[in-house]
Order: sequence, then structure tokens, then C-alpha cells
Amino acid sequence: MDVRTCVFVLFGLMGLTCAEPVKFLDCGSTTGKVVLVDISPCATQPCQLHKGQSYSVNVTFNSAVESQSSNAVVHGIVAGLPIPFPIPVEDGCKSGIQCPIQKQQKYHYVTALPVKSEYPSIKLVVEWELRDDTKKDLFCIRFPVQIVS
Repeated sequence: MDVRTCVFVLFGLMGLTCAEPVKFLDCGSTTGKVVLVDISPCATQPCQLHKGQSYSVNVTFNSAVESQSSNAVVHGIVAGLPIPFPIPVEDGCKSGIQCPIQKQQKYHYVTALPVKSEYPSIKLVVEWELRDDTKKDLFCIRFPVQIVS
């Protein structure tokens, strides 16, 4: 392969791995502010989540409070109804956040989002909350996804 072909292939592969930040709505972040939401891999929006695969979720946020702990709560909103969506690790302090959380600091919450094979193929909205030790939302975000085979 000549150098030009190699460079073209390299840039093409880099484009496949660099996803755009996920568009989200804030649904009530009271003790923090979301800066960026990234789901990987997610080449298109809404993100297509394939059954039997796991996805990396990275939420960058700034905390407006101090907190000894943080706990994640995830729901799928289907026809306006919140349905609990279990995640492997609910403890935010075990998901990239060094606790205790300090006021006016930036944090990267990083966790896995497994999509079980038995989930139906459906479009829905994911609501993801990370609560501080007073059960107020460090962040609350909503983003659309589509579960596919």
C-alpha cells in the first residue's frame, strides 16, 4: 500500500471511532451541571443499542455541592412510564468518581450500559440520574435510544 492510501484508511478508521457527543435534555439536575454526555459506540443519534452488547456511558459534570457518596438510578421511559433499567454498578464512587465529591469540581462518571438479549426492539428515552448523599440529582439527563437486534 502506498503512503496516500495508508493515510486515507487511517483517517477513515479514526472517523469511525470518534463519535459526536450525545444530545441530551437536562431533567432536573439540582446539585450539578452536565457538561458532556458520550456513549460508545454510538455512531448515529438516537444511539442504536444492539441486544447482547454493552455500551460505555461517560457523563462529564460539575458538582455544586459536597457529597460523601453518589448513587445512579436509571429508567427507560416507555409510553410516558418509567421502567427501572438495572445497571451493573449503581455506586457512582465506583464509576470513575473519586469520593468524597467536592464542590466546584469537574467529574467524569463512567459506567457500562448492558443491553440484554431479552429486551424488546423498541425506541425509548433513557433517564439517568446520579444522586448525591441527600438524594438530590448531581445530574439528571434524558436521551433517546433505539434497541435493535
